[in-house]
Amino acid sequence: MSASLTAFAYLVSGVCFIMALKGLSSPKTARMGNIYGISGMVIAILTTIALPGVTSLSAIVIGIAIGGAIGAIIALKIAMTALPQLVAAFHSLVGLAAVLVAGAAFFSPEAYGIGSVGNIHMGSLIEMSIGTAIGAITFTGSIIAFGKLQGLVTGKPLVFKGQHMVNLALGVALVVAVIWLAATESPSAFWAIVILSLIIGVTLILPIGGADMPVVVSMLNSYSGWAAAGIGFTLSNPALIIVGALVGSSGAILSYIMCRAMNRSFFSVILGGFGGEAAAPGMEDLGDRTVRQGSAEDAAFIMEQANSVIIIPGYGMAVAQAQHALAEMVSVLEEKGVKVRYAIHPVAGRMPGHMNVLLAEANVPYDDVLELDEINSDFSSTDVTFVIGANDITNPAAKTDKSSPIYGMPVFNLDESGTVLFIKRSLASGYAGIDNPLFYKDNTMMLFDDAKKMCENIVKTLKGGGH
Repeated sequence: MSASLTAFAYLVSGVCFIMALKGLSSPKTARMGNIYGISGMVIAILTTIALPGVTSLSAIVIGIAIGGAIGAIIALKIAMTALPQLVAAFHSLVGLAAVLVAGAAFFSPEAYGIGSVGNIHMGSLIEMSIGTAIGAITFTGSIIAFGKLQGLVTGKPLVFKGQHMVNLALGVALVVAVIWLAATESPSAFWAIVILSLIIGVTLILPIGGADMPVVVSMLNSYSGWAAAGIGFTLSNPALIIVGALVGSSGAILSYIMCRAMNRSFFSVILGGFGGEAAAPGMEDLGDRTVRQGSAEDAAFIMEQANSVIIIPGYGMAVAQAQHALAEMVSVLEEKGVKVRYAIHPVAGRMPGHMNVLLAEANVPYDDVLELDEINSDFSSTDVTFVIGANDITNPAAKTDKSSPIYGMPVFNLDESGTVLFIKRSLASGYAGIDNPLFYKDNTMMLFDDAKKMCENIVKTLKGGGH
């Protein structure tokens, strides 16, 4: 393939990736955005394979076949509840790939046209150093994020005295190692960069609380993009540079938007985050506080008599796979003349857009799904707020308790609505690890049950079938 044809193909691929991002900005165009993204990746892969210097095509095809088969199986079998973990795991693979490619380029520079062993171009050394560092941080950071999301690692911040100084020392040591590599091209310097970066990935993510996990997932997405872009420069591959820059910049922008939505500075999240510092009381520690407990029949009667209902979905809905039963419940209520809308918090679930995807899977109309800023002023005129598996994003302590770890995070004003119906399995705390005083309000009714089962029982009652 000629150089001009290769450049044109990479340009088309880059345009497809840009169109993919544009399409993914809205649920209505997300499907087409995915098609653009797939098309861009196919063009980029075929163009790269067709380059004159590419050899061992059989090994490349075998690798693509194995990786594609694994990806297809995972995509078909993965549950929507595990999507955040899947994204974190994929980010780790991107980071690891960046480290491996950088290592291959460092020890076999002739194959990449960047010089010879002991005489690698200075610019290439700097590029591979940056790509290696970001890739290794992404790798171990994503593994820790996966562990927190999967419940293998506690969602509470794991902090220790002097952690910021330790991170600072590691960061300075990493910069020194990069300078060392650029000046001497020492293999020891390369491995020092890898080891220091792997450690930094752990020490950066472990102290971040569970409430910040959506931001962490977005941030790691950005890191993986910058790692790919860095290696793209090393390989002189325009497609990799374009894709990496797009992913890196879009992930960074999304992280900033989410931090702003939570009224948090990006650096406060990275340097320790919030969530989990305060332990939630158990049932035996509640003292004289009591909750008003209800049944599916109670909830059905209250909502049937209402003029307006706002539904707030959370991770509990995802765990119970209750979105379809919820959509059916809403359909029955609307048939009875009740106005129903959905309210989505920017950090609901475990990753950006998690709740939107689940509701779209249940064919919920996009126009019925509103963001926090669009609907928060409507709760005071709403008869019933129906919370299904959400917790921290409904906690009024974020507005009133300055000692709370989530103080300052924008939350729904659902305590202003006439009645609040809460579906939860128990009074256990949310992902931030703190108690929710809304559970004990006079206008709150707790519905203790599996979210899907409760919605199904409410539907039966609404239809006149009882249990």
